[in-house]
Amino acid sequence: MTPPKSLIRRTPWPESSSRPVVTPLQPSVVYASASPDALDAQYDGRAKGYTYAREGHPNADVLATKIDAMEGGSGGIITGSGMSAVAAVFFGLLKAGDHVIGADQLYGRSLRMMREDLPRLGIETSLADPTDAGAFAAAIRPQTRMILLEVVSNPTLRVADIGGISALARAHGILLVVDNTFTTPRGFRPFEHGADIVLHSVTKLLAGHSDVTLGYVVARDPELQAQITVTAVTLGLTASPFDCWLAERGLYSFELRYDRAEENAARLADALSGQPNIDQVLYPMRADHPDHNRAVALLGGRGGNMVSFRIKGDRGAANRLVEAAPNIAFAPTLGDIGTTLSHPASSSHRALTAQGRAALGISEGFFRVSVGVEDVGLLIDEFTAAIAAAG
Repeated sequence: MTPPKSLIRRTPWPESSSRPVVTPLQPSVVYASASPDALDAQYDGRAKGYTYAREGHPNADVLATKIDAMEGGSGGIITGSGMSAVAAVFFGLLKAGDHVIGADQLYGRSLRMMREDLPRLGIETSLADPTDAGAFAAAIRPQTRMILLEVVSNPTLRVADIGGISALARAHGILLVVDNTFTTPRGFRPFEHGADIVLHSVTKLLAGHSDVTLGYVVARDPELQAQITVTAVTLGLTASPFDCWLAERGLYSFELRYDRAEENAARLADALSGQPNIDQVLYPMRADHPDHNRAVALLGGRGGNMVSFRIKGDRGAANRLVEAAPNIAFAPTLGDIGTTLSHPASSSHRALTAQGRAALGISEGFFRVSVGVEDVGLLIDEFTAAIAAAG
């Protein structure tokens, strides 16, 4: 039986004198315009509208507007992942012959892009110690176009000399790009410290539930933002509407989650420091952190939810620790509402040589903890038992 022809037509959205409290999910990837003139008006910027989801959609715009407000930016975009946000910046603003300086302690895939992908395209790169502005000064060349760093490094939690590096960037006309994933705007606002571009893996603390993959990038200069946006659209670095909808929902509890996780992290770091099988505990607000004074000045007492530690022993000890903590997710991620444990030597920094990892302080016994919002007493008990089992 042939269905009625009316079933083939889209049903107009019901009119209502009230509005939804929850942001509607809009999964459509195409949008119909009234006429060619109306479509021209949209593309020319004379009218607001959507055409094709690769170029933007309502759920992405709602989420971007919220993160813009958190970061003090305007016109930011949502991309399909944190690394796609990094890619949009690099490929949108750099050309063959340009030079980029990266912090030598970046997320592993960012390091790979610096070491392998950019040079393959004729873009020169260097790495420098982010805690030493002098190292960045020494790395600057006439063709240096950009600096990329994290305020608190992944995974060793070193704190960048953002003041010194920002001053260098301004003096030489170099773009300063800050990956604010670890610190989040709750802990640090890069634009207030001289950054030109801020990016995030929204997947992590902002969304907070390990159920989305998204990135975000915003530039202070609208012209730079336009170049980044065009690149993201051209390369198809498209964000899923459903992921954007979930991430917006996650943002509503972000401050509560962040504050509780940060409190737990400080207490867990203190508890870990007393364990006999621990060689080192890294948490920015602890007095024994190598960058403690800078952390206090920059972060204003906000230590964040990340704790790293090093146990005595080799890969065998690392395996025993993980196996003795079955209720703590061993996963190469961070920012979940629950605590996760990662081992950089076998995950984020596995592409580095053993010598390269050692230079960063990453041994087989090095772990990074993304502390969640569980009862902190439970966390301390679980880690205490696991560390004892490793020994």
